[in-house]
Amino acid sequence: MKWNFWIRQFHRWTSIIFTVIVAAIFITLGVGKEPVQWVYFLPLFPLALLVFTGLYLFALPYAARWRNEQSTTSEA
Repeated sequence: MKWNFWIRQFHRWTSIIFTVIVAAIFITLGVGKEPVQWVYFLPLFPLALLVFTGLYLFALPYAARWRNEQSTTSEA
């Protein structure tokens, strides 16, 4: 259970980092300054981490349900 807690916390903090990076890019564009080209690639790494942790968190209830069904059928 502790593992799920840490993945959830990591997902939350990574989403904050991703949001800050994207907001900073939009703010610099709104000010009228064109950032260097590599700045546009900065959100991709947190986004990839968010995809993996999000898929894991999405699958948790289904895996728990599957485990419960497996344990009840093995008891009978």
